[in-house]
Amino acid sequence: MPRSLSRPSVAEISQHRVAANGIEINVAIAGDGPAVLLLHGFPHTWRLWTDVIAGLSGHYRVIAPDLRGFGATTKAPDGYDAGTLSTDAEELLDALGEPSATVVGIDAGTPPAFLFAMRRPDRVRRLVLMESLLGRLPGAEDFLTDGPPWWFGFHAVPGLAETVLTGHEAEYIDWFLTAGTHGRGLPGEIRDAFVRAYAGPDALRCAFSYYRALPASARQIRDAVACGRLTVPTMAVGAHPVGTALERQLRPVADDLTGHLIEDCGHIIPLDRPNALLPLLTSFLARPEPRTPRGE
Repeated sequence: MPRSLSRPSVAEISQHRVAANGIEINVAIAGDGPAVLLLHGFPHTWRLWTDVIAGLSGHYRVIAPDLRGFGATTKAPDGYDAGTLSTDAEELLDALGEPSATVVGIDAGTPPAFLFAMRRPDRVRRLVLMESLLGRLPGAEDFLTDGPPWWFGFHAVPGLAETVLTGHEAEYIDWFLTAGTHGRGLPGEIRDAFVRAYAGPDALRCAFSYYRALPASARQIRDAVACGRLTVPTMAVGAHPVGTALERQLRPVADDLTGHLIEDCGHIIPLDRPNALLPLLTSFLARPEPRTPRGE
């Protein structure tokens, strides 16, 4: 599908370095209004959200950081579990003077977005989760029939993938970008930005640290669900390959859940089918705010 959105210019998107949770976070900001926090995944940077920023920044303050270790954000030695990443997100909002936000996560950004909403529902007005699984919560058994995707094990072995891939980052990243768009590919400037962001062994180490922290993240998600429910209005959006597995995981634990499956769409939803995603986001964001019960 042609990407016909009018993208904001560089002048309209300002980038900042913000101190939060012991690191320096590179964050792109555009627009004014209620805050919308966008959390990307692998192998992306904040530029994953280029079309989403274009579609939302006329009515919202859109905040799109490079996550810990990615892009121009600090390549920290540790802290790649979902709990620490959710604290990164919360402290980023603190530093930007935002008491609350709609939080949108995809891929590696989904578990920290989920934990943020579970731990601080007072700060997450709405939650949008896409194309990821939430630890070992029930509901994804069909998706995992043949085990997790092959690269999960490859990335999880300390030191292996970065040793093998150094010098071949472009070919490796291109494989994910092609598969994640059903062969349609990305605009050249965004593709090149992603490849640059993952060049070198330290950038690769940070990326693969997310996979090495998956057992810790799964325990954090399990513990959060054992202690409470997801009370904020939530939308799950699936495509290929995750499909409806995330929605099935959320259904037993969420009080207010809407699910959508985007057909003929690869894993990289915001760049592969932005014209299908944006109406879902704008409609969800425009829903009336839930009413807080009055005290007795």
